Amino acid sequence: MKILALNWQDLKNPLSGGAEVHLEELLRRLSSMGHEVTLFCSNYAGGLPEETIEGVKIIRRGSRFDFNFMAPFHLRRLVKAEKFDILLEDINKIPFYTPLYLNIPTLVVIPHLFATTVFQEINFILGSYIYCAERPMATVYRRQKFNVISESTADDLKERGIPEKNITVVHCGIDNSMYNHDPALKKYETPTIIYLGRLKKYKCVQHLISSLKIIRQTVADARLMVVGAGDYLDDLKKHADTLGLKDCVEFTGFVTSEDKVERLRRAHVCVCPSTKEGWGLTNIEANACGTAVIAANVAGLKDSVRDNESGFLYPHGDIDALASKIKTVLTDNTERERIENGALAWSKQFSWDLAAVAFMKNIEETLSNNTTTGNSQ
Repeated sequence: MKILALNWQDLKNPLSGGAEVHLEELLRRLSSMGHEVTLFCSNYAGGLPEETIEGVKIIRRGSRFDFNFMAPFHLRRLVKAEKFDILLEDINKIPFYTPLYLNIPTLVVIPHLFATTVFQEINFILGSYIYCAERPMATVYRRQKFNVISESTADDLKERGIPEKNITVVHCGIDNSMYNHDPALKKYETPTIIYLGRLKKYKCVQHLISSLKIIRQTVADARLMVVGAGDYLDDLKKHADTLGLKDCVEFTGFVTSEDKVERLRRAHVCVCPSTKEGWGLTNIEANACGTAVIAANVAGLKDSVRDNESGFLYPHGDIDALASKIKTVLTDNTERERIENGALAWSKQFSWDLAAVAFMKNIEETLSNNTTTGNSQ
């Protein structure tokens, strides 16, 4: 089978995130199954126009600023020349609306949609552009099949008018060879909280820093590691300084995969205070490393965390509630160990190999449905 995937970025792009991890983990496994896989995406400074990585041919054109405008021209030529069997359109920013200009069976892949969340991240004008660009989606893609990564995203699509029968949930996997528990590796001697991910305003790491001020009133030596990079870094550093937490908040920037895993294993708790996520891959990765998770009770995160089993959920934005949950994990070893055992059991249900099998089944069903209806639009 010849498969064409469409996404804004690929994993080598410096701005890549969870959406790119999700898509390319699956694409690599489709390639290993014997399928011919091509990924079309935007380019970045220093990026090669074309290269093949782990069996996936990557074609890069344009930039993140103009990719949605020039993509239709290149896609029409590419589809005509290569005669692909199916298109996998990944929507994690502005939709490409390929049904308007391509006649090819299409499976729409959605980690999550921004909706009003976008206004927490960027200015009103650009936010309005992205918000409005999502609005026609239900009309344009009304006959397409959708592959989403969480029940929350499925509910979001149904509320927008996508028929439930056209939506399939396939949870993300994890790299089990990397993210696993090492019983010989002890937790840090100092009570340690970790945040791991991009540093964007909507991720609300500022809430976590504020909670540390409260936590240290009870757990005087508690510290926070903020692992990751992003355009909100300077604001977060200023926030920590303002609260007098400069010496107990570590901003690591980018770290190696090995360093990241060790930090996840040794931290006492991993926290995700985001406004909204498609799933919350870091939650499962932390669980697989034997670490409890505390996350905001919001779309996506409430799907990847089993409250009071693999971790705890708290009302988004409630700093006192967040601090209370963290203090429980840091001070009650029996309770923390109970959650850690639940976390390990929960994480064993997820692997990219299993996700790829389910994803391939969704692709086959999409093609079968297209053959039956005789209409790719």
